[in-house]
Amino acid sequence: MSTLLQLSPSTWANEDPLVLYGQPLPSRLMLGTARYPSPAILEQAVARAQPCLLTVSLRRQGALGPETSQRFWALLQKMGIPVLPNTAGCHSLQEVITTAEMAREVFGTDWIKLELIGDDYTLQPDPVQLPTAAAELVRRGFKVLPYSTDDLVLCQRLLDAGCEVVMPWAAPIGTGKGPLNPYNLRLLRERIEAPLIVDAGLGLPSHACQVMEWGFDGVLLNTAVALARDPVVMAEAFAEAVRSGRRAYLAGAMIPQETAQPSTPVLGTPFWHQG
Repeated sequence: MSTLLQLSPSTWANEDPLVLYGQPLPSRLMLGTARYPSPAILEQAVARAQPCLLTVSLRRQGALGPETSQRFWALLQKMGIPVLPNTAGCHSLQEVITTAEMAREVFGTDWIKLELIGDDYTLQPDPVQLPTAAAELVRRGFKVLPYSTDDLVLCQRLLDAGCEVVMPWAAPIGTGKGPLNPYNLRLLRERIEAPLIVDAGLGLPSHACQVMEWGFDGVLLNTAVALARDPVVMAEAFAEAVRSGRRAYLAGAMIPQETAQPSTPVLGTPFWHQG
């Protein structure tokens, strides 16, 4: 039996870690913390999924009020998963810088998910300001994980700005539609050697498995888990899908054929005929 099939999820992660900014991470799944029915369900979902990072918005923290924010922060610490603050809701370079600096002070980390929104309807990232914002955050010592569209040139510009990972969307945030442009995503994987994390738009575990089969290095989820009928079970399903997709990519898929190919040899079997 293959050694690969005998590995537990934790062992598998150690054998094939996701490495970002020189840091090996124990999972290829990142999970958001918003929109869950309750803190208890969030905690259970995280326990099932065992993500490598939990994204959290500084603005959401502030909007909860001091007492609720303290309870939420205590819950994050209790779960023991590193926090990835994000600049959600920012529409300008100055907003991004201010929010990132505040997040570094509040959460005690140089890691930041860069969100700079250019359109309020689609929540599409601003392709003009995004590389400039990334370069400035890198200059200030942040380890930047930028949320972008699936545009090849934009993703390359973000790498040129000093980012060591890019997070293109599969579809607009919160839609759950899955990969809308497989050609663009697969082109990104073909042309870019740096780590690529699919962020936004995934709705089903099969979507996560698919992009992992294409060679993406991980996925970031929130709405698909938080708004599921059973977020706890869905979190586990996504974790399993990410692992399965990664294994399939490393195993190497067969080449599709145009005609049927027998899976069992016919030579030497009864009733075999030539011609």
